[in-house]
Amino acid sequence: MNMVTLFFLFFCAHTRLSASTSSGYDKIFSFGDSIADTGNLLHSGALANPVIGRLPYGETFFNHPTGRCSDGRLIIDFIAEKYGLPYLPPYLQIAKSLKSKAKHGVNFAVAGATALDAQFFYDQGIGGILWTNDSLNIQLGWFKRLKSSMCTTKQECDSYFKRSLFMMGEIGGNDYNYAFFLGGTITKLKRMVPLVVETIISATSMVIEEGAKEVVVPGNFPIGCSAIYLTFFETQNKTAYDGNGCLKAYNAFSKYHNTQLKLALETLRQKYPLVRIIYADYYGAAKALFHIPHHLRLENALSACCGGGGPYNFNITARCGHIGSKVCEDPSTYSNWDGVHLTETAYRHIATGLLDGTFTSPPI
Repeated sequence: MNMVTLFFLFFCAHTRLSASTSSGYDKIFSFGDSIADTGNLLHSGALANPVIGRLPYGETFFNHPTGRCSDGRLIIDFIAEKYGLPYLPPYLQIAKSLKSKAKHGVNFAVAGATALDAQFFYDQGIGGILWTNDSLNIQLGWFKRLKSSMCTTKQECDSYFKRSLFMMGEIGGNDYNYAFFLGGTITKLKRMVPLVVETIISATSMVIEEGAKEVVVPGNFPIGCSAIYLTFFETQNKTAYDGNGCLKAYNAFSKYHNTQLKLALETLRQKYPLVRIIYADYYGAAKALFHIPHHLRLENALSACCGGGGPYNFNITARCGHIGSKVCEDPSTYSNWDGVHLTETAYRHIATGLLDGTFTSPPI
């Protein structure tokens, strides 16, 4: 796909998104990690005084920290806006009052969460690096608890979930991140992919069995364009980078994961022909941020807005929110927020591509 075509797709999608008043869903249920977490990690108490509970996180839209790993809204927030729904409350904030506060859905995603259970990583000797033990399986348990609070009979539950959208991730990225950052090789981590994909498919199957009729399953991002990967795996070998400055091998790994996930979803569609199982191409939707940043009015594609210096403004000893870090003057001109997560502007572009562009199959 050439750059002109890519820009045209995003321009048209943005125009349609702002003009749409669709009301296709009345509830959204979200699972995943920091890409979707609206406050669960913060409310879990897993980390003492986490930086996501302090400014500059949340400075752009909410004007205060919310537990989101960005300067403002996330993809899930823009999806809620699209369908005229309130922003999804984090499950751990409303767990004691589900009946009254889960009328339009709940967010189960937890920053740092993995698809595989935490025990897998402890068995590999790397469990100590985990931000949280609230893996996808734990989140599914929370969902079952919610369901038992909201409906009891099949008829009640069918009615409750009739116009619900389920977002199964993004999830799985941290399974690879933790291992990569502790020295795992691409060859070794490729052996993890079937396990991660199988877990995502199993979770998707479970929510379908529990009553889901429409499920979105996102793929992984182009991690080779992430400031943390560009910093950790910087090399003098110029052939390791593509024309946009991204690490080719790590982007190829993301594509490999996504290919395996799409193949598995095809099999799942055959098992559940009456359910809309939608693949969300986060890789494709994010690609424009790094390939045609200036067309999207982004001045800096690869460096973090908030960080502690270095070629990509990511410094592990002075991460965003820590002593020694600084925030850029205008986050809306950056794709990358803190070296790991994206800015509200970037998430808006991705959400636009999903909702009104060509980056979901079949379309939402």
